[in-house]
Amino acid sequence: MAYLEKINSPADLKKLSISELKSYAEELRQYIITVVGKNGGHLASNLGAVDFTVALHYVFDCPRDKFIFDVGHQSYAHKIITGRMAEFARLRQDGGITGFENMRESEYDAFSTGHSSTSLSVGLGLARARDLAGDRYNVVSVIGDGALTGGMAYEALNDIGASGTKMIIVLNDNAMSISKNVGAISSYLGKLRLSKKYKKLKRVTKQGIDGLPIIGPYVLRATERIKMWLKKQLVSNKMFEQLGIKYYGVFDGHNIGEMINLLEQIKNSKGPVIIHITTHKGSGLYEAEMNPEKYHGVDASTEQIHKFSDVVGEKLTELAARDDKIVGVSAAMMSGTGLNAFRQAYPDRCFDVGIAEQHAVAMCAGLAAAGYKPYFAVYSSFLQRGFDQILHDVCINNLPVRFLIDRAGAIGADGVTHQGLFDLGYLSMLPNMTVLAPRNGEELRKMLDWSSEFNSPLAIRYPKGYKDDIVLPSSEIVYGKWETVARSAEKVYVIAVGNRMLSVAKEVDCNLISARFVKPLDGEMLNEINAEGNIVITMEENALRGGFGESVRTYLCEHGIRCDLKCLGFDDRFCESLSVNTSFEQQGLTAENLRKIIFEHKLLNKNS
Repeated sequence: MAYLEKINSPADLKKLSISELKSYAEELRQYIITVVGKNGGHLASNLGAVDFTVALHYVFDCPRDKFIFDVGHQSYAHKIITGRMAEFARLRQDGGITGFENMRESEYDAFSTGHSSTSLSVGLGLARARDLAGDRYNVVSVIGDGALTGGMAYEALNDIGASGTKMIIVLNDNAMSISKNVGAISSYLGKLRLSKKYKKLKRVTKQGIDGLPIIGPYVLRATERIKMWLKKQLVSNKMFEQLGIKYYGVFDGHNIGEMINLLEQIKNSKGPVIIHITTHKGSGLYEAEMNPEKYHGVDASTEQIHKFSDVVGEKLTELAARDDKIVGVSAAMMSGTGLNAFRQAYPDRCFDVGIAEQHAVAMCAGLAAAGYKPYFAVYSSFLQRGFDQILHDVCINNLPVRFLIDRAGAIGADGVTHQGLFDLGYLSMLPNMTVLAPRNGEELRKMLDWSSEFNSPLAIRYPKGYKDDIVLPSSEIVYGKWETVARSAEKVYVIAVGNRMLSVAKEVDCNLISARFVKPLDGEMLNEINAEGNIVITMEENALRGGFGESVRTYLCEHGIRCDLKCLGFDDRFCESLSVNTSFEQQGLTAENLRKIIFEHKLLNKNS
């Protein structure tokens, strides 16, 4: 590594020549590949962002100049350049660094990121704060073409153009988000890419014709009408400039020298500008270039688990074969949520709307209003973005939209922005909403079967995977009914939500109840627990405030049920841990803590 270990700050980077920068960029790529291969992480997107990130740091003066990477999952090169090479070896591990920009991690991270389509709004806020303070730093917002499918980006573009505020937007166009990009915006950017080829063709042709002796100028004028026609066919008008944002493009984002020259030219420009660059996801690693979706996120875990998403794809495809009203919907997460199999079988009934969760929810409401049965498969963290549509468009209208909520609960290595710890609370508080949690793949299949005829809003939430360690066969789904999966002579009742909480509780001698319905509660089973000396312990991978345990507490109080109650879940802090097991230990969601609670309860009752 001739350069990697010598670069500990952007100031060190500025000492290199262009040819040395290229060599350094290749060393960055190899280091990223090595660490992600060991720890997991976002690989393809980071390999594609290396070159233009090097150019940004060469031209600008971070941290005085502010960089905001949309989503932030492509900021690995930025982290290494800004003095975090040693810490990067522990990427996505407790005690190491996060996989996204994080303000608490470094002064070079201007904002904590994790969700898509936010960098333009945040950048404008920073730029306006700069102007109000009379300061002079640059604000650079990096946004991918996939993020431009999110409506928030257009709200920001509209405001940026109208304001005339000085800021620089780098549009990193790689034709991908996680799944292949879809929609009119992707097509529009494709036309702009084509415009680069048109400009080159125009320049070469003009030089050739104009050089013809005598007749050259006449032929050139004669071809003007043809040229205008060709331009109309090849080049769409520039939407960004119509919004009031100066557009520069299209440029090769892997050409470090070209990027440096361009950035130097626009560095001191007035008003907002957008630089349109093209990059290749996975650049520098053949396998990732050929299959960027597979290498978007690399999982280093060797733990053998079954994926709930596999069950979703298989079962929905089966249901769709006998019910032509069933449709699948994704927000750029076809593979992650398991809908690829469904799309292959029923492409006309599967809709990938891009990174646009609000639109997806409202569209599902429209489908349901017209008599169809939409299943929106989405990660818990991303569904938060569609809360208003869930409330206003789905629940107020009592429409049978089915939400399949993946990656619910503690998320681990992706960190605080991706934790799925709030869906039980905000969904359970909504009138007309029913919420379920399967304990394994078999039960999810039964819930999906049952849901196809359910005629109100419905959410089924589950983590990424499960183990077949709760072997008692699942009974048929009955609305609002829980299931006892283990019995004991002890006066201890553990009511657990979902596979991972049940897996913890099964290690303890107790009456173990699977709360397969989080809403409504099983009042009949709670009434049966009404006895002095009993203890009820609820367990959930969710924030305690407004969660399942609080719902049980309210029921017990309202119905005068005499028993002790202990609620286990996540306390009133954002979960920062990059390990699922560590987060469980921190919150007392362990068999050891259960035994301690039970022992203290017995001791208290014995002495009273």
